[in-house]
Amino acid sequence: MSAPGPAPGAMPALLAKVPLEGALGPDEALERFVDWVAETGITPYPAQEEAFLELASGKHVILSTPTGSGKSLVAQFLHFRALAAGARSFYTAPTKALVSEKFFAACEDFGPESVAMLTGDASINPSAPIVCCTAEVLSNMALRQGKALDAPYVCMDEFHYYADRERGVAWQVPLLALPQARFLLMSATLGNTAPIASGKPMISIELNTTMYSAPSASTGTCNPVSCSCSSICRLSAGQRTPIGLPVSSARSAAL
Repeated sequence: MSAPGPAPGAMPALLAKVPLEGALGPDEALERFVDWVAETGITPYPAQEEAFLELASGKHVILSTPTGSGKSLVAQFLHFRALAAGARSFYTAPTKALVSEKFFAACEDFGPESVAMLTGDASINPSAPIVCCTAEVLSNMALRQGKALDAPYVCMDEFHYYADRERGVAWQVPLLALPQARFLLMSATLGNTAPIASGKPMISIELNTTMYSAPSASTGTCNPVSCSCSSICRLSAGQRTPIGLPVSSARSAAL
């Protein structure tokens, strides 16, 4: 579900909650966004609420919920949080059609002057603070600029492409090359995420690398988890921040 579009010439209701000067802290940004959600008449699902909280606390989030369960609303919060902090955010998807769809939706929410679209054959408002682009575009930018790229917040949609033999590298490279970014990784078809959330060792045939789960509440230390996803491993093994996994079917899968 999405909020009704603004009247012609009117400021979008969500954009109106971004201060004209100064920046909002994460708690105030979350409060304003939740107020906007309530004004639209939307009642968030538990997985959405949990994802909001994890993103507001500065964690990476893997959002594995079914189609139609409102992942777009979580992406809206990521963009809002970035914009309210005076920062830039990226949304990536595998197809130009999906990028275009999200571009126009973001224009309704944040105003066309705030949103860019970058694909292989189109460049619209490229300096805007919210960038909608294909996965390969961000991957190429990450390869060229690395830590110098202004990308503190990144939402990668259809994250199951990570495992695709031909195109998966476009989802892997940003995780490796952008240590400054906070990631929202979304997919309805990730499969079983319980092994990542459980903290139990797994046998890794391909890479035998080590990932760290969230610090234990009792010991304050991280639990190693072997997995075959090298860039997710490196993302969390550097202990930059824990990864949260809100899933609609099992709240206990959130780290």
